Amino acid sequence: MVKQGEATTTGRGDGDTSATGSPSAARSAGKNSNLVAAKSAKNDEFYTQWADIEREMNAYLEYDKDVFRDKVLLLPCDDPEWSNFAKFFALHFMDYGIKKLISTSYAADSKPDTIDYQPTLFETEASQFDETRTRANGKVFVLERKDVNGDGVVNIDDLRWHYLDGDGDFRSAEVTALRDEADVVITNPPFSLFREFIAWLVEGGVKFSIIGNSNAVTYVETFPLIKDNRLWKGATGNNTDMVFGVPKGAPVSEADRLKAEKLGYPSDDDFDYTRLGNSCWFTNIDHGRRHEALQLMSMADNIKFSKHKNVQGVGYQRYYNFQEAIEVPWVDAIPNDFDGPMGVPITFLDKYNPEQFEIIAHGDDMEAMRDIGVKVLGEAFVKKYYEGGGTGGNSPGHRRLGLTEPHYSTAYKRIIIRRKNPS
Repeated sequence: MVKQGEATTTGRGDGDTSATGSPSAARSAGKNSNLVAAKSAKNDEFYTQWADIEREMNAYLEYDKDVFRDKVLLLPCDDPEWSNFAKFFALHFMDYGIKKLISTSYAADSKPDTIDYQPTLFETEASQFDETRTRANGKVFVLERKDVNGDGVVNIDDLRWHYLDGDGDFRSAEVTALRDEADVVITNPPFSLFREFIAWLVEGGVKFSIIGNSNAVTYVETFPLIKDNRLWKGATGNNTDMVFGVPKGAPVSEADRLKAEKLGYPSDDDFDYTRLGNSCWFTNIDHGRRHEALQLMSMADNIKFSKHKNVQGVGYQRYYNFQEAIEVPWVDAIPNDFDGPMGVPITFLDKYNPEQFEIIAHGDDMEAMRDIGVKVLGEAFVKKYYEGGGTGGNSPGHRRLGLTEPHYSTAYKRIIIRRKNPS
């Protein structure tokens, strides 16, 4: 997906930068029908706000001030006329010490929601403008350490562009070649292609920071990477609303529109705005928040002082079919002195410190559950589960984590963890 300032590989029309002008000059001229389209059933166009990009990148820079120095950065879903990603890194090109910035856009004709596409004046006034290729081909934009226009600074006005041979899909050979040239990939990919995009990044062996749905932590393509410390949550945006620009006319619920407006993003001439409370950053770039230890109480103190009524004065349940493990229904109720396996909510990953805990398995992965010793639920458990009003799809052969209090049920979306350096 995209957000304010990005064009996704499955999303909208985009304007481009010419060899003779600047994207900033063309921006005002680009208020065309590109932005009025976007009524597709699968809306993959969400445009990231500058502030969200800045907060996340600052977290990486706080941990390593040279994280982008002498690196080639690829923004594979980002047209510089719209993308805040491209604008942000062009602005900081010199002070971050970036070696080369590459951005690509997607062809108008390959976007299912493009209606009455018109290129911007910025593109049409460029010498390389082609009436056919502007619709059929993607574009690539490059910023290097060259003051092309001779104004004494290197910034977005020094971007050069040309048409790609294909439509700019990230899976194409030519965009994959750009990935292989890059050291770091940063973007907001189409949410509907998140699994493919992650696999594409891992295949390329690059550092990356991308935005996705927080539920992606459960994907079979994603969780093994998290477990093996090859992927983790970003430093910002976890458990908070992120605001995104969407093309004018795209469906936005009134509640989300009002929430975005309350957060400082009223609709404007270019975009409507919505908020998504389930979006977050996924990265393999290190940041300091990842190494902050969770401050936790002992089991005894949790039972005595916890603010949660199903822990205070109650204690911790053992799983029906995994007796060595305890159920921990709240992240802040993880006991700091229990050495065995613990089932915790997936929101644990927002605070996960790999020096403090190890991840053993995902509770929905029945093969992994078998490997760590979780038994099947069995006939007796399932009988009591349905007699107690259970409506889920539990069967005797399942290895879901069974609970018996306050009634027979299975734990929802649990990750099995264990403390490192146990006492």
